[in-house]
Amino acid sequence: MTAEETIKDDRKYATRAPRRPRFGDRHRSKPVVRQIKVLRRDNEGSVEDHARAGATAGLKIIHFGGLGEIGKNNMVAIQYNDEIILIDGGLGFPRQNMPGIDFSIPNVGYLAGKEHMIQAWFFSHGHLDHIGAVPFIINKVGDPDIYAAPLTKALLLKRMEEFKDRKPLAIEEFKAGDEVSAGKYFKVKAHRISHSIPDDLLFEIKTPVGTIVHTYDYKMDRDPVNDQPANLEELKAVGDKGVLLFMGDSTGAEKDGHSLSESAVTHDLEKLMSDATGLTIIGCFASALNRVQQIITLAEKLGKKVVFDGYSMKNNVEIAKHLGYIKIQRGTQISLEEVANCPREKLIAIVTGAQGESNAALMRIANGEHRFIHPIANDTYIFSSSIIPGNESEIQFVKDQLYRNGSKVFNYQMLDVHASGHGDKEDIRELLKIIRPKFLMPVHGQYSMMVNHGQIAQEEGIPKDNIIIADNGNITHIEADRWWLDKEHAPSDPVYVDGLGIGDIGNVVLRDRQMLSEDGFLVVVVKIDRQTGKVNGSPDIISRGFIYLKDNKDLLMQMRKKVRFIVDNNTAHGKDINGTYLKDELRNQIGLFLFQKTERRPMILPVLIEV
Repeated sequence: MTAEETIKDDRKYATRAPRRPRFGDRHRSKPVVRQIKVLRRDNEGSVEDHARAGATAGLKIIHFGGLGEIGKNNMVAIQYNDEIILIDGGLGFPRQNMPGIDFSIPNVGYLAGKEHMIQAWFFSHGHLDHIGAVPFIINKVGDPDIYAAPLTKALLLKRMEEFKDRKPLAIEEFKAGDEVSAGKYFKVKAHRISHSIPDDLLFEIKTPVGTIVHTYDYKMDRDPVNDQPANLEELKAVGDKGVLLFMGDSTGAEKDGHSLSESAVTHDLEKLMSDATGLTIIGCFASALNRVQQIITLAEKLGKKVVFDGYSMKNNVEIAKHLGYIKIQRGTQISLEEVANCPREKLIAIVTGAQGESNAALMRIANGEHRFIHPIANDTYIFSSSIIPGNESEIQFVKDQLYRNGSKVFNYQMLDVHASGHGDKEDIRELLKIIRPKFLMPVHGQYSMMVNHGQIAQEEGIPKDNIIIADNGNITHIEADRWWLDKEHAPSDPVYVDGLGIGDIGNVVLRDRQMLSEDGFLVVVVKIDRQTGKVNGSPDIISRGFIYLKDNKDLLMQMRKKVRFIVDNNTAHGKDINGTYLKDELRNQIGLFLFQKTERRPMILPVLIEV
């Protein structure tokens, strides 16, 4: 076996050297994987309940994502006896400490062997954290009926075009007011609710046990832009008939008051666009189509042209235009190629990249790398979006670059140029008063947000014991008068997508990648005389991302002496060469030695070659 082959074979056994805690550790990035321990539950049911928990009969709720997190992997299964319906199937974008990962998708391992039980799959709206995982899991859910509102349907079909090898989707249009039966046990009705994208739906789900009301993203906006408000009388009628369980968005549960109405954003956006010097570039989410329509309407009012850039932005706008969700006057929109012929002060560019994405349009403009839009001093940039946690440094980099260019920069912290699509405390309180459920299961939020959602519910008269704070993978049993958590747990670790690989990147690999990105690695190549057991020649040491060997000759010499000592000590006196044991010794002792010298912990890859 060659040295290169040995390295490749040995990587799977690479481990970290023993470490000692140090003061500087508190500044290091957090581990990729966190073990969640539930120390106490206020209502997990009695012993009798748990004895029954393994039964297949009855109503169960299983979340594959969307609990204890925002903007990723939203998906839930509702099961009664031998029938299942699904709601949404979203993807999550990686954190900074997930090198190489493109995104994550829900773990649908619970559905393996149950594909024949899945009756229908419903989609609430067209955001990627609710529909983005469909191409990757469509082959794992059997052949259910699929229901989505017109815009959501179009966005789903567009996304599937990128995956020619997947089976085609047959999607039934499912609009507000429509009702369908799914199997023997479920009847689902769609209701209109407000969000940042048209066609957002709340689901009324009738089951043999009682009615479930489910809504992911929503806000109680009385005056939405490019959309209709929720039909409160219709929702009140649902509550009047009795709701067993409500599953609702928790994103804004820690923010006082009502979420800002989209109409309130209009005033500040219009003032900025009217007073803007130079070219106006507005960064926003490609899926925030109501915001896009708002900007188009203002541009037309001010006599300005509009250009779009960003792959997803252009796709979404064209789909929405085709369906009539975005209306734009003839001559308002121009192509990127026409930008040079348009007076800068008469042009609005609506682009992606407000989260600091490295390859997005806004970053390319800021860096002067855009083919058609070149930054000039006194241009006006508007970040019409909130900051997704974890993106702070990237967004700050873009802002700094724009300021270096002499640009004027505005964001939602300075003026009302963005309104969240999620309701705050009073929005949540209002919907709870309308629905009046017996049981509440907060969803779509960090754990603290879900707890605060529960506290709001208690203030509105829902008993504490009727509030279900669950985790992804919990199997929650619901009866007419009680609930409990199953002893069993559905698979809940997210599935990572890396290039063409789906699910082949696990937590161990992520930890290795994180370690490599922080401290690099060393390859220690040792030739051993099989007759004497002694080191033949000088050990070769290869460093990548750890130290520059030419500038650390003393340390290199000490490492070679250490390697010789370890090998000779374990192979002398006629001992047989135990390759596995010797590699472990080299990893541990060299790792400890380097930590003592540098307070860094590179990955150690020993390679033994007998000659």
